[in-house]
Amino acid sequence: MEDPSTQWQQSDLLGLFGGPAVPVGDRAAAGVHKGGVELPPLSSRTPGGGAPRCPDTLLILDTETTGLSPAEGQCIEVGAILFAVAPRAVLTQVSFLLPCERNPAEAINGIAASATRLSQPWQAALNCFQAMMEHCDAMLAHNAVFDRQWFSDAGGALGAIPRPWICSMDDIRWPQERLLKSNPSVRDLALAYGVPVWAAHRALTDCIYLAQVLERCDDLEQLLEAALEPRSLFRAQLSYSERHQAKNAGFRWNDPVQGAWTRRLSAREARALPFPVQLIEATAAGADSWPQSA
Repeated sequence: MEDPSTQWQQSDLLGLFGGPAVPVGDRAAAGVHKGGVELPPLSSRTPGGGAPRCPDTLLILDTETTGLSPAEGQCIEVGAILFAVAPRAVLTQVSFLLPCERNPAEAINGIAASATRLSQPWQAALNCFQAMMEHCDAMLAHNAVFDRQWFSDAGGALGAIPRPWICSMDDIRWPQERLLKSNPSVRDLALAYGVPVWAAHRALTDCIYLAQVLERCDDLEQLLEAALEPRSLFRAQLSYSERHQAKNAGFRWNDPVQGAWTRRLSAREARALPFPVQLIEATAAGADSWPQSA
């Protein structure tokens, strides 16, 4: 469910809360390119503000499901890779099917419901996945808002995951020289890093693509630190004739707020924009908090 071009893309359904406008950033200090906002390094932030500490291990995750939400479907496949950041090493990987009676999304993910009901040790695989989760510092998924919803009380056999989540589509600001869109698909991300693409829409396959992208990132620690900065939902304050500025900066029209260009940004990113934005919903503290470096 990783490709934003498919009908199975899940929107981040956020509520509306009023907020102050953020002033226009200094164009000399930061600009906007096709991949989003070009920012100063984390080390240039105000003294005492601290910066997110880079996680030592990531659990790269992908799911395949029978619908868009737990209210209308279930998760039928989990793929996961435990990844050590500093050595760029794959430590453990697992993939398993969860039994289902029917799969209306078979045309998308290619998983026959009958295959999920074949004899297999999925309970043992689920235990392995849970052990991997307990060992990781943070979760990483492409379009994490979709995958995360299956790990809750409403997600069936999959319980909640008490770890910070990083979205490789929305939270990581991939280097400008990779010439990626602001919200790249897994396929485009893999190709940009020279990773061969041979299949799609199976959970472990997409995890392998992401792991191989991370292996090729010289600046991975900096990308992850920036991705873990708290983010809030902002609305671009632009006229119709200026809407291209929002699109070029990675804002989405009608997603998740109808009739608005919006994007989740850190306070640093919002200040760096060359146009004003309004805070719609602030990030809630709690489950996604992450230790700050001194």
